[in-house]
Amino acid sequence: MREHARRILPELIGLRRELHADPELGLRLPRTQQRIIAALADLDVEITLGRELDSVVAVLRGGSPGPAVLLRADMDALPMREEADLPYRARGEAMHACGHDLHVAGLVGAAMLLHGRREELAGDVVFMFQPGEELGDGAARMIAEGVLDAAGARPVAAYGIHVVPGEFGVFSTRPGPLMAGCAELDVVVRGRGGHASAPHLTVDPVPAAAELVQALQTFVTRRFDVFNPVVLTTTRLRAGGAARNIITGEAELGATIRMLSMDVLTRLQAELPGLVRSVAAAHGCGADVEVRVLCPPTVNDPALASDALATLSATFGGERVRVSPAPVMGSEDFSYVLREVPGAFVFLRATPRDLDHETAAPNHSPHVVFDDAVLADQAVALASLALRHLG
Repeated sequence: MREHARRILPELIGLRRELHADPELGLRLPRTQQRIIAALADLDVEITLGRELDSVVAVLRGGSPGPAVLLRADMDALPMREEADLPYRARGEAMHACGHDLHVAGLVGAAMLLHGRREELAGDVVFMFQPGEELGDGAARMIAEGVLDAAGARPVAAYGIHVVPGEFGVFSTRPGPLMAGCAELDVVVRGRGGHASAPHLTVDPVPAAAELVQALQTFVTRRFDVFNPVVLTTTRLRAGGAARNIITGEAELGATIRMLSMDVLTRLQAELPGLVRSVAAAHGCGADVEVRVLCPPTVNDPALASDALATLSATFGGERVRVSPAPVMGSEDFSYVLREVPGAFVFLRATPRDLDHETAAPNHSPHVVFDDAVLADQAVALASLALRHLG
């Protein structure tokens, strides 16, 4: 299979670079969708397109009956201008700064490899090409549209691979929590505006908002176990306008929240609104509060994550496979799939070998660069994980 992957690598690199040069955002990715359809055109797969989003689901039927396995790639880019000096770099206000172009090409490669062995497969493979990961709801929408039932029966396992900067070609994952869940907090503190020379005649929302920033930090550090971490970062604080002599009638605050367990997420949803309203009330203000969940924590099935580590070690050698020492606080909406189907999410390091991987730009940086030579191993890894259940 690795020899087959080497033969198709130029084709996968070509697809990846087309996608990279022409990124699309969000749930509607018509050009990306058409490129995926064209890349799969020579394969005997059953293709279903999304209704409310430009997703692609392809089902490969094996030569004999058996279970289904789901393999997933996300497709969307980020709203930022690329600064990396690449001949195929994006020229507009969007770029593939999180490697989703590699994810798509790698999954197409896995489909090609498994198609070449389809008569050996005892079961089916569902290839899930998902828009809207950066929005946090693309996976949930695809589940609502039936991706988990595309093969006729629920998959027994689901896998995805995400490229990250680091030592080229090294895989890692871990049993249990791998990535944080994500929620957003939006607050509007409502007071009564007036002239800045007479604050006693107003109800100033600015001091309430300023105190809220500190109160939120204290809430996290004093209400939650340090070994079940919560990261809350206030990223927006806005009040008033150009005039310095006006006390505004309202102030806005926004924050992002990361957590590693559903229990913590449930508590945050229940307790944060009361905290915000109480601090606002202490200043004579009211408050509108919204805690919006983007995605739950990404939690690997312990047995399948351990098996994935063993499969990758057998395929690529133990020196290229590591157990992640701890979860990361970034988020990933493949978590919605892993809530429904046991499986594992895997990181693959892909910094070009002529760069220092210790100082390489991170995901979501306008300077991030990935080496698309990794696509052969990415395709082999996904195919090997499927074959573990169907071979």
